[in-house]
Amino acid sequence: MAAPGSIIGFVGTGVMGRSMAGHLLDAGYRLRVHNRTREKAAPLVDRGAVWCETPGQAAEGAAAVITIVGYPADVEQVYLGSDGLVAASAPGTVLIDMTTSSPVLAQRVHAAGAAVGVPVLDAPVSGGDVGAREARLTIMVGGDPAAFASVEPLLRVMGPNVVLQGGPGAGQHTKMSNQISIAGAMIGACEALAYAEAAGLDPEKVLTSITAGSANSWSLANYAPRMLAGDFAPGFYVKHFIKDMRIALECSREMAIDLPGLELALRLYERLAERGGADSGTQALYLLYKEHAARL
Repeated sequence: MAAPGSIIGFVGTGVMGRSMAGHLLDAGYRLRVHNRTREKAAPLVDRGAVWCETPGQAAEGAAAVITIVGYPADVEQVYLGSDGLVAASAPGTVLIDMTTSSPVLAQRVHAAGAAVGVPVLDAPVSGGDVGAREARLTIMVGGDPAAFASVEPLLRVMGPNVVLQGGPGAGQHTKMSNQISIAGAMIGACEALAYAEAAGLDPEKVLTSITAGSANSWSLANYAPRMLAGDFAPGFYVKHFIKDMRIALECSREMAIDLPGLELALRLYERLAERGGADSGTQALYLLYKEHAARL
């Protein structure tokens, strides 16, 4: 059981990971941290976390190791590389990948861990930078029920909505459903604001009305004010959202289902990235509507 006081490895201390790891320190866990850019882990080290040069070092003595990195290729390297977590972890250590990644890769990493007695959970999150800072992430988990039960209290430190969705890969499939929904909601938020402005309305007053009714969504309530304020700083990167949508479309094709709304969202975000927006937050989609509405 990964109880407070246990050693927890944490790999990936970027926009979301740093806040998530900070909550674990607040809860009394002892952290061993690794990040490709050491400076991003410095605030955690200053608070008592132990810096590790490799992901494998972060697993030393750990009851569980959490990862939240960028892309499936990063997940593969961190888990299955020569100095990766599967090889470095002691039997019984629970590995928890909170990256949004490929369901197929999640199943492969789970099988590699099972072969050496190391359970692996896929546990992607939703809630963005705000949810990470405020410890109210939604956490979608796939994997072995016993392994999940042993780390559920640890996960609940980072968010109250923690659900075991099924076996290996089920967490990632659930996150794909989440991203498909967000893709449509972000288009809806941008188009609602663009329409309001074209009609000569005060878009902030419009938001006051429509976020109080059935049109409201998390994206509209949280991202639309940033759009209007010209705040396109990343809570969740455009480049990472593109990665997620591509994974979802690949999975949908394998399941022989058509998702035309998702295909449209991906085209728009790819256009935004081509124009220099890859490192912006996903709310920067609004810039296409502001600057190039006639060509959409």
